[in-house]
Amino acid sequence: MPADEIRGAVHGTAPVPLSVLDLVTVGAGSTASDALRTSVELARLTEARGFNRYWVAEHHSMPGVASSSPAVILANLAAHTDRIRLGSGGVMLPNHAPLVIAEQFGTLEAMAPGRIDLGLGRAPGTDGATAAALRRSDTLNEGADDFPQQLAELTRFLDDDFPDGHPYARIHAIPGPVQGSTPGGVQSAHRPVIWLLGSSGFSAQLAGMLGLPFAFAHHFSAQNTIPALDLYRETFRPSEVLAEPYALIGVSALATDDEAEAARQVRATALNMLRLRMGRPGLFPDPDDAARHEFSPMEEEFAASFTRNIVHGTAEEVRAGLDDLQKRTGADELMLTSHAHRGELRLRSYELIADAYGLPAA
Repeated sequence: MPADEIRGAVHGTAPVPLSVLDLVTVGAGSTASDALRTSVELARLTEARGFNRYWVAEHHSMPGVASSSPAVILANLAAHTDRIRLGSGGVMLPNHAPLVIAEQFGTLEAMAPGRIDLGLGRAPGTDGATAAALRRSDTLNEGADDFPQQLAELTRFLDDDFPDGHPYARIHAIPGPVQGSTPGGVQSAHRPVIWLLGSSGFSAQLAGMLGLPFAFAHHFSAQNTIPALDLYRETFRPSEVLAEPYALIGVSALATDDEAEAARQVRATALNMLRLRMGRPGLFPDPDDAARHEFSPMEEEFAASFTRNIVHGTAEEVRAGLDDLQKRTGADELMLTSHAHRGELRLRSYELIADAYGLPAA
């Protein structure tokens, strides 16, 4: 795999390549259609401003997150962009048959050749009951434990290289490499780049052992970031994909023209996460409603802890926070996710960050 499909270009004064993680946030008073239109606008904007990649996360049964079908969303984004890398951040592999994912992302690769990333996670991306409905099975732990085997199966489908005698040796993921070896075929053997995602040490170690790029969810597991990155680097073995480790981290970041507005939006983000943790997920709350919410002492403690890991404020404050985080972690890439009640605020956040780093003009 060519290294430049993994290592992005650095623009302006950014310390490393900057990328986007989109949860397709649905705010109170808006629709999923509104959120999906914002995603198209955001993909176009960040492509024009020199962001490296645009990933969509898989979540289920969450009213405020309209990204239950990453492959469908990515197909739409591929139709509206030309250069930016597109991918999943990630597909939760235990929820799916590996062949289905190979077919979906082979199709995406055919739509946008040479710019598709397949980020894979082993968590369900939802609660246990919803995961059971997705998988038609109650053995949820088995799915996570089988992740290395599922990954190996998916990789073989993508490469079309099951050994002779394997039960799947005559099964082919299409679009895929087999079309190039079929008489008259001219299909490219190129396939999506596989990334492993994680919020603890399991996927960090697996990515290192397999020589794959690694993405860590700093935005909701900040206490584990440095230990996981250290483990990834310590266990890394050079592969055909990578000669050296390459790790990005997901960062919650929100820049606004007014510092007070950033604080209002972050307060709403904390309330949104609190409701999710209490088993009552909803639409992203209006900041005015969040300001009126009476937090209990325990809720206030949670909100304070959660918001400490959101880099927010003016563009200069966010730039300083991102620079510091990159220095502390040694991350090779920063993937920014901006949460706000209104789509225009998310768009403005990425504009301000791009301006702060002197990224190319739109």
